[in-house]
Amino acid sequence: MRIITLEEHIALPEFSHEIQQWPLPPQAVEKLADISDTRLKSMDDNGIDVQVLSVVGRGAESLPPREALSFAMRYNDLLAAKIAAHPTRFKAFAHLPMCSPEAAANELERAKEEHRFCGALINGLTNGKFLDLPEFRPLLQKAEELQKPLYLHPGLPPEAVAQAYYNDLPGSIGVMLACGGWGWHAETALHVLRLIITGTLDRYPRLKIIIGHMGEMIPMMMSRLDEKFSVSGIGYHQRTVSQTLRDQVHITSSGIFTLPPLMAALETFGIDNVMFSVDYPFSTNEVGKQLLERIPLPPEDVARIAGGNAERLLGL
Repeated sequence: MRIITLEEHIALPEFSHEIQQWPLPPQAVEKLADISDTRLKSMDDNGIDVQVLSVVGRGAESLPPREALSFAMRYNDLLAAKIAAHPTRFKAFAHLPMCSPEAAANELERAKEEHRFCGALINGLTNGKFLDLPEFRPLLQKAEELQKPLYLHPGLPPEAVAQAYYNDLPGSIGVMLACGGWGWHAETALHVLRLIITGTLDRYPRLKIIIGHMGEMIPMMMSRLDEKFSVSGIGYHQRTVSQTLRDQVHITSSGIFTLPPLMAALETFGIDNVMFSVDYPFSTNEVGKQLLERIPLPPEDVARIAGGNAERLLGL
């Protein structure tokens, strides 16, 4: 059984002086910078064959457009050079200058052609904007044309949202509620639903989207979404929400390691749309492997979740 994980993060220290990174504990910073030492040993110890690496936190999207493209290109080039030492163990999602969608589309194509990257990962909103807005059509069109998926990863909430929902809470609980404790997942789910009910995914029916964390709470809401956003109702979509999700959205297990969410994901999205991931280094490969070993399915089905579906989607 080949094990492939898709939401595994890096933050290269060579670029830390150019952007304001998310506040992270020193241990996480060290692990995010490492590609070949502790990371590779942990993969070996837990039977993980391939990690698909992606840039976590703020990056090119936080820079002015003129600087953003140069930053993204240099980041992708250095990442490609680093993983070249272990070509069978590491792949990558491109880092894109999202503040300039035309440039982002061009960089996605360059990363595919020059570095054989697997797609791109996008961290949250871009200057408070969702991808269903018309200005992002060049990127969506290019991703569909190249048949390279876009991984929608959570990002920090816009300031107005943070002020209204989280900033009046005591201590650090507001930050946790805004991020990994709840807000990240709700925002990413909202991002996907906007792409559906605005008809954006109907416009690009061969575009593939990936989201993490067992579907960002969407599985438990799928039947209600079909009820509230019927095709003949208030939305602009041509297929039911559930059908669009199954057609175009793939989910990973990143950061969620209990069976009930996994079984809900399998029941709603279907086994072909569910892929294993860890969210390294914010979660451990050990706890991820324990989940794989507990899945109550035939070995051939576990193998599809562990790596077979990712091989097919990413063309590995």
